[in-house]
Amino acid sequence: MSKRALIIYGTHEGQTRKICVSVAERLQQKGVAATLVDAADADPATPLPPFDASIVAASLHAGGFQHSVLRLVYRNAAAIAAKPNVFLSVSLSAAGEDEEDWRGLRKCLDDFFTQAEWRPQRIEHVAGAFRYTQYDYFKRMIMKRIAKERGAPVDTSRDWELTDWDKLAAFADCFADQVLSS
Repeated sequence: MSKRALIIYGTHEGQTRKICVSVAERLQQKGVAATLVDAADADPATPLPPFDASIVAASLHAGGFQHSVLRLVYRNAAAIAAKPNVFLSVSLSAAGEDEEDWRGLRKCLDDFFTQAEWRPQRIEHVAGAFRYTQYDYFKRMIMKRIAKERGAPVDTSRDWELTDWDKLAAFADCFADQVLSS
């Protein structure tokens, strides 16, 4: 029987989903069956599919991670904690080196883990994206201001991915090796 990885995720504009699909494809290439679960579509009362390891991925927006991910992890914290697990923290903070941003990110992570009553074995930080074309006018201007303050792209006529796909692939390979050896 092959090893199975469960990937639970939450997304706002789709970048976290894209990240998780990429990780799932990489795991499958390495021989680990991957099941993706969008927390927004999952019933927290329904048991999770069988798994040998898990990845929980959520994106940071307006000072917090998706509540749907929090609910699903809270309901399944013991099962997730009992096997190899990682939290993929998707944020724009991960693309920069601003200490204040990282301090805020660490607080949001701590709040999430406290509320979920779960602490991951590992946290992997992944830079997200500016999805200017999907934002309404107000959010586009706020995100443009944030981008300008951080030296990030401000051309709002297109989207900007900040995800380091090579680093993400290396993470997925490492996680696959861990799952296969457990």
